[in-house]
Amino acid sequence: MKHTLVIGGTGMLFEVSKWLVEQGFRVSVVARKPLQMDKLVEAVEQDSRLTPLLVDYTDNSSFREALKSTLEKNGEIHTAVIWIHSYAKQAIKILLEELSAYSLDVQLFHILGSNAKLEKVKKAIEGFFNGTYHQVQLGFKIDRNHSRWLSEAEISEGIIKAIIEKKR
Repeated sequence: MKHTLVIGGTGMLFEVSKWLVEQGFRVSVVARKPLQMDKLVEAVEQDSRLTPLLVDYTDNSSFREALKSTLEKNGEIHTAVIWIHSYAKQAIKILLEELSAYSLDVQLFHILGSNAKLEKVKKAIEGFFNGTYHQVQLGFKIDRNHSRWLSEAEISEGIIKAIIEKKR
């Protein structure tokens, strides 16, 4: 059974986490809020495939330990879907170090805000990463001549499509 990591998997990526479990993956989910994690555990029928990692990725040592723990328990990660805020300066570096130590060929889907400088982020990641890197940039829709942010359902739908199609 392939192991997948989702960072931010109880919020905006809730449906992505649920879908991955339904597809038969073993899914480790990083989240900070116990109540939201409880909702995900309740929503997932095959909760034995779900490994909750209650940790704040801005706490560098705890984040690293949580990653090591899930890698040792569930094996190498084949797919990672990550939504990491830019203020967590070390989180991506820690993630890439741990993935590189345990996993040979990771499909990394990096969810980025609408203002992210895609090429700059891509260059920084590719220097540390030996897998396949995909960027999914959040955006907006025009609805009745007004722009609006995407809903969580629309975001999840787009990310699931990107995972299926492995778009870059």
